[in-house]
Amino acid sequence: IAEQQYITYREFLPAMGVNLPRYQGYNPFRNANLGNEFATVGYRAHSQIHGEFELETDLDRYTQADLDAMRAQGIEIAIVGDEVELAIPLNVAFFNPNLLNRVQLGPMLQGIGLESQYKNEEQIDNQLRSVLFQIPVPGNPECLDGPTLPQCFRGVVDLGAIDIERGRDHGMPSYNQLRRAYGLPARTSFAAITGEASEAFPPGTGINNPNSLDFTSLTDINGNPVPIGEDDAVTFTRRSPLAARLKAIYGSVDKVDAFAGMVAEPHVAGSEFGELQLAIWTKQFAALRDGDRFYFENDPSLSFIRHAFGIDYRHSLAEIIAANTDIPLSDLNPNVFLAG
Repeated sequence: IAEQQYITYREFLPAMGVNLPRYQGYNPFRNANLGNEFATVGYRAHSQIHGEFELETDLDRYTQADLDAMRAQGIEIAIVGDEVELAIPLNVAFFNPNLLNRVQLGPMLQGIGLESQYKNEEQIDNQLRSVLFQIPVPGNPECLDGPTLPQCFRGVVDLGAIDIERGRDHGMPSYNQLRRAYGLPARTSFAAITGEASEAFPPGTGINNPNSLDFTSLTDINGNPVPIGEDDAVTFTRRSPLAARLKAIYGSVDKVDAFAGMVAEPHVAGSEFGELQLAIWTKQFAALRDGDRFYFENDPSLSFIRHAFGIDYRHSLAEIIAANTDIPLSDLNPNVFLAG
């Protein structure tokens, strides 16, 4: 538990831009339970999830039978010299733990750690919105990804829609009510929610016009232009403002669902979150830390164990991966939560 806490508070939270107040020791009056607002709304960052796992490793890890079996499950395989690249669609990996035995733990964890995740925002990968929980049409083994997905299923369950419905099922307050509850001022316009200059649709677009969602420009992590359709983009401009689409759906800022408003906010500088989500995470992880009498910084037995037996909890996630797989530590990012 101490190792997990150490990684969470020393690596994961800083990587997400969550900076907690300095630890002052155990507080018996601090409630360390998970808040409903956190579990139901705040912790949901599904937009960061890729629609596939991408990894690259030595070709001699796998036999031809392994490669054939992975191809048969829908994994895309590209052999480049003495290395192999695997692209595993999320719906192939989902509910398929035996796949990990064939792919192997080391390459899987290394691949996850080396790949940048999507920006935490209002967009969610189509694999989570159309494929993950699926009712397939008969005879569709090729329906794994791509533009033909709508013809592949009789019905789908959209994870983004579930995120919104979950909030309603749990009686979550509206977006503005939740902002007030966390000490933030309510937003008075849709443009104020998104940080955009306008909440009006440009001529020739509208809420029922699909071209309002067209991308008009893309840039990579360094701000360089990326051709439309390429995978390296991290920022974008659409034909219509997000604020206009929210206004057309909700009509009033006071009717916006907490989840929808939260993910539409611009990020606080140095953070993966907008104001509301950052406030929710900060309060929750501070409570989990301060209200836990066994938190690693408050547990004197950990120091005794280290000095008496040489067992130390202070390990990075990269060190734990290297110790439990055949991936050398030098092949991993020092902080695997930061791709590079």
